[in-house]
Amino acid sequence: MSEGTADPAIPPYPADAVGAFPANAAYPAYPIDDPDPDYALPLGPFEDGTGEFGDGLPGFGDGPEGKDGGRRRWSLDSHGRRLAVGGLAIALASALVGGLLGGYIATRSQGGGTAPDYSLGPAPRAVTGRPATSIAGVAARVLPSVVMIRVNGGDGTGSGFVISGGYIITNNHVVTLDGHAGNTSLQVVFRNGTTVAGRLVGRDTYSDIAVIRPVGISGLPALSLGNSGGVAVGDTVIAFGAPLGLAGTVTSGIVSALDRPVQPGAGNGPAAPQVFLEAIQTDAPINPGNSGGPLVNGRGQVIGVNAAFDTLGGNVITGQGGNIGLGFAIPINQVRRIALELIRTGHATHSILGAMLNTGYSGSGAQIAAARPGAARPVTSDGPAARAGLRAGDVIVSLGGQPVTSAQTLLDAIRARSPGARVRLTYLRRGVSHGVTLRLETAP
Repeated sequence: MSEGTADPAIPPYPADAVGAFPANAAYPAYPIDDPDPDYALPLGPFEDGTGEFGDGLPGFGDGPEGKDGGRRRWSLDSHGRRLAVGGLAIALASALVGGLLGGYIATRSQGGGTAPDYSLGPAPRAVTGRPATSIAGVAARVLPSVVMIRVNGGDGTGSGFVISGGYIITNNHVVTLDGHAGNTSLQVVFRNGTTVAGRLVGRDTYSDIAVIRPVGISGLPALSLGNSGGVAVGDTVIAFGAPLGLAGTVTSGIVSALDRPVQPGAGNGPAAPQVFLEAIQTDAPINPGNSGGPLVNGRGQVIGVNAAFDTLGGNVITGQGGNIGLGFAIPINQVRRIALELIRTGHATHSILGAMLNTGYSGSGAQIAAARPGAARPVTSDGPAARAGLRAGDVIVSLGGQPVTSAQTLLDAIRARSPGARVRLTYLRRGVSHGVTLRLETAP
């Protein structure tokens, strides 16, 4: 920078000013001892007049004013002192007035109560009623019948719901701690906090259904069971339960899919469920502890029993990853039959095809296993498959009008039907399609 060229970012210091340099970012406050009316502040960076940077102000170091090798001593005369004192007094007075004025403005703008009559108006009247068909209306009717189940004093928790006769339906994996315990103590916790002991009536590993009965209590409100055969994709559904022990939790969503084949694993204990489900899939949030709770339709009828949820990195039933919009419920038509049998006899029946399946088959469909020397016959004599004319090597591709893509999906479809049911079956033999109607039988 050449001397005399003003930096617009730094205002020039008045030539007739006395006192001290203003303490700002450009110049620290240096005392002035001997005012020189011909002195001008250097502009921009401290220059020594030769275009080189010096140590600071002229008079300090090797600049034109400092050729004597020492620092010049400046002094104020009496006139300068009076001006300095006067300037200081004016500055102090200005600061005081500015501070008072600023404080007054701030007080008035921030908390001075400028509108004492201001009002937001009265709160609207609280809404106390809900339409019976709304989610809130359905929840009000269903929640009194939903319970939380504690297992072994709190080692595990699940959900359940009351049906006619004071019985409670839940999941087998709830009462067995995900298959790790076959003989557990049960407690039933009602919505009002009442806790009573629960007695196991019966449980079934293949359907993942269990029935318990609370001890010493009667007159419980029961839920109405619907018909899962009338459920359609897109129907509104509401899930109830106690996820993570939070009793009385309600979530809602829709039916995402039907007849979804699910084989949820649940531990490796002696009571681990061997579950075969043609499940109702829903995006209603289902989390650990929701298992056994009811999935109801818009009329408050139970259409399924919450049984499983999928995660991004865990077991379908026991995974702790939380809901990702993939929940599964056991259709109530299947639950109705299993629960009735458990209450009446203490055990449940299941359907069989009467044929061994090749679990290593990689094609689409379920292949009947090939005969091997010394092994049992792949097709049971006088069983459903044998009477329908099925043979080893046949590939079953549909059952009851539903596609069969693997041995597991065929087992799901068979177990979902009652023993004695007649179903239409399509199979391939050497690439040629055949159709036949067979009658399922009861497993030993």
